[in-house]
Amino acid sequence: MKFKKILRIAWEGLTLNKVRSFLTTLGVIIGVASVIIMLAVSAGAEAAIADQINALGANLLIVSPARGVPGASRTLLLDDAYAIQEQVVGITGISAEQAPAPQTVKANSLTLDEIAIIGTTAEFSEVRDYEIAEGRYFTEEESDRAIKLAVLGAGLASDLFGLESPLGQSITVGSTKFTVIGVMESKGMVADVDYDGRVYLPISVVLDKFMTTGSLGGDRVKTIYVKAESQEKVDSAITQITSLLAERHDVEVNQPDFTVQTQQDIIATQEATTEAFRSLLAWVAGVSLLVGGIGIMNIMLVSVTERTREIGLRMALGARAKDVLMQFLIEAVILSLAGGIVGVLLGIGGSYLFAAVGEMRTAIVPGSIPLAFGAAAVVGIFFGYYPATRAADLDPIVALRHE
Repeated sequence: MKFKKILRIAWEGLTLNKVRSFLTTLGVIIGVASVIIMLAVSAGAEAAIADQINALGANLLIVSPARGVPGASRTLLLDDAYAIQEQVVGITGISAEQAPAPQTVKANSLTLDEIAIIGTTAEFSEVRDYEIAEGRYFTEEESDRAIKLAVLGAGLASDLFGLESPLGQSITVGSTKFTVIGVMESKGMVADVDYDGRVYLPISVVLDKFMTTGSLGGDRVKTIYVKAESQEKVDSAITQITSLLAERHDVEVNQPDFTVQTQQDIIATQEATTEAFRSLLAWVAGVSLLVGGIGIMNIMLVSVTERTREIGLRMALGARAKDVLMQFLIEAVILSLAGGIVGVLLGIGGSYLFAAVGEMRTAIVPGSIPLAFGAAAVVGIFFGYYPATRAADLDPIVALRHE
């Protein structure tokens, strides 16, 4: 029997019970849509993380104290930052930062508790690619002289002064009074940090007024950010910084008490974290496809039972066993592929809908579409083969007697 005729018979068999055929495909539709949507959610999360990290500054190197290094006797010092600035070639600036415990901030009659305080050096704005919206940042001379100046995050400025300009106004941080000289542009949340809700102060003032003289006090800093001249200079800068700080800290280069990371290192770490999330989503989608395949096999077995006399009659009229096998296998594949097509459309639409109505970013992975569609085809063939063989193995005489 010609393939075209077998295909027509298979299609007629499916259209005889349209509702049941549609319900049979639901499992595959859900499974395919789940694959596309879940991979889009995962890819969107990774892209959002990468964008947030890259928003911290271009060609940025992050120098921080190493954790859990046996025998490490020092942490990063403010002098380390200045040494990097003076001796490392191929960089455009550094920003040393220290973050004491959150403080109470007062302005006029308003008091806000638990406000993040960040002590920085003068090049913070340039190094971190964080523009000033109003006023200016403090200078290196003002920082060295420990002049009590403050720059506010956009959200904090609005909370403290409303529509009034904060420039020249006084605020009290803890028990120390500062003069506001600038407001940062709105940056929002970056890697779970609210940049708009912070107070930026000269690091010399922070080390003097807000850090104790114990193990976390003195001139110790939390992080040193280094901006390389270009992406091509990053590796050279890392090598120079590692060698310089190892010598200053009297440690081996291969066993430093500090770490030097790039944005890509941090992105890779975050991607490793989301890998487990993506695997979980893949398992969920896979289970959906499996359930859809079992549904197809179940309905096809029922169909074989219901159409036993039809199968016997076709065999009696000359249809071969392989023709019957092909007919029922094609029916299963059609159901699966139809579910795959609808699932792909729903998956793409659902991905855009997630991004439109929610706060979750999605990014459709092009490879997920053929992957999901191919999986649907495999499900149809795999779960349709057993019912098809049962139909092909029927004895025509027994089938014709079937009630």
